[in-house]
Amino acid sequence: MGRLWLDAEGGAVMEALPIPAQETEVLAKARRRKFTAKDKLRVLQLADACTQPGELGALLRKEALYSSVLSAWRKARARGELDALSPKKRGPQPTVPDPRDKKIVELERALAKAEARAKRAEALVDVQKKISTLLGIQLPEREEEP
Repeated sequence: MGRLWLDAEGGAVMEALPIPAQETEVLAKARRRKFTAKDKLRVLQLADACTQPGELGALLRKEALYSSVLSAWRKARARGELDALSPKKRGPQPTVPDPRDKKIVELERALAKAEARAKRAEALVDVQKKISTLLGIQLPEREEEP
């Protein structure tokens, strides 16, 4: 408030005090607003509820949005993109092991074991043949299977 006094004619005079200038804060770089999917869906729901003329404009002013942003969000909702923006668990998706895969691994292991055993048996037979020829022992002929 200013100072108040009476002048020579009896009238009231008020002296205005100077208003200090407000400092304005200037940010180095403006930051773009980011809306979550939840916020977008909330605004879209409010926009869909607007039925009277001027309600939609009032909503856009209140939310500080342009109509083009609202239409882009509506298109994204129609494509199902807003549902995809909900938070998801990070990392690889867990896969349910197929019981057939387990069986395949067991069978492959058993086959490898049987092949190794057959290889050892063939090597043993070869050694027996060599020893019998060195000692001069005649081995019976093996019947060939078709």
